[in-house]
Amino acid sequence: MKSWLVAIAMAVTSTSAYAASHAMTVYYDPNCGCCGEWVQYMQDSGFEITAIKTPYMVPIKQELGIPAELSSCHTAVLEGSGQIVEGHVPANVVHKLLADSSVKGVAAPGMPLNAPGMGELDGNLITVDLNGQFFSRD
Repeated sequence: MKSWLVAIAMAVTSTSAYAASHAMTVYYDPNCGCCGEWVQYMQDSGFEITAIKTPYMVPIKQELGIPAELSSCHTAVLEGSGQIVEGHVPANVVHKLLADSSVKGVAAPGMPLNAPGMGELDGNLITVDLNGQFFSRD
């Protein structure tokens, strides 16, 4: 009986941890259409999204420490880890980010046409960490 209760407790704990790691708050300008496309893509990929539309993106990016040269149209903060996802980053890259807590965040700078929310992945999308170092090619 005790092992059964322990198994249930472990399942609930791991489910809660999974949910927290897959929850993010996304900040984006209310006039940007592609941001909504990315939010939908991330929801379809299993992430729980809290979307906040705001015209004050520059101060948010500055507060989070996102370098201007890595900036994109929307910014997400993963609730469980505090890691940052800047721009049209693919879901598999966010999973890779979550697996490495030493990385503060990742970015797909600008508005790449071969990124989720903008177009189809073609194997040539480069994402970088917030120091501008290569992180992934998708």
